Amino acid sequence: MKKILVPIDFSEPSAYALEVAAKIAEQQNAEIVALHMLGLSEAVLTKDETQEYEEAKYYMEIAKKRFKTFLDKPYLKDIKIKEIVQNYKIFKELNHVAQEQRIDLIVMGSHGASGLNKYFIGSNTKKVVRTSDVPVLVIKHPNPEFHIKSIMFACDFTEETILAFKDVKEFAENFSAKLALVYINTPYEAFVCTSEIEKRISDFLFKAGEPERKEVVYNDYSVEKGLINYGRNGKFDILALPTHGRQRFSHLLLGSIGEDVANHAAIPVLTFKL
Repeated sequence: MKKILVPIDFSEPSAYALEVAAKIAEQQNAEIVALHMLGLSEAVLTKDETQEYEEAKYYMEIAKKRFKTFLDKPYLKDIKIKEIVQNYKIFKELNHVAQEQRIDLIVMGSHGASGLNKYFIGSNTKKVVRTSDVPVLVIKHPNPEFHIKSIMFACDFTEETILAFKDVKEFAENFSAKLALVYINTPYEAFVCTSEIEKRISDFLFKAGEPERKEVVYNDYSVEKGLINYGRNGKFDILALPTHGRQRFSHLLLGSIGEDVANHAAIPVLTFKL
């Protein structure tokens, strides 16, 4: 892992994300790319050219000064940081930045979806997760002692999930972390009998080149509750989810159910795009 992108909006959640990114950068000897999206409105950018330039320059200077203060943290002392302040306005543009900067991981703080409830991820975070081609780590709480020792990967053991499994396996190996594969079986949402799920898992692991790997089938009343309860019991550092953009591909992928998991999970959520 060489580069970590951290979107900064000067909020507490983005400060949480920055500190976690610093911990990862320290462990991986990686560079942090700190990005502030200026987000100037069309009202500012539709004036005459001279006035537009002066106003854009004014807002840019304010952002740069605030950025410098925000990045003045003890935990960043020995971390290489690249600062970017640009007038990006829509969050899918983060994916373009990630591609241009050759980013390996986005670490993003989460705002409350309602602006009131700290347990919910906000709409901007959802947009990044849905559009990013690189893994996104969602941070909702301060975690100054963050270390990746154990990862839970929510898997439906279908063939289309193999690539995401290989990505999360490589991610875990980078941190010498344990990786647990978990299938949540429910009485209401796509119930699978024992013989069927055993065959699906066996075929998946064989095609993935991991026939000896152990997996867990956990029963609960919903996928969300199962992942949260098993994650809590197993004391994992990260819950990893495969994503498929806006399409509803599987009951374990990041559609409405996956967002509920990301909303309520107490631990950081890491998403991998299929």
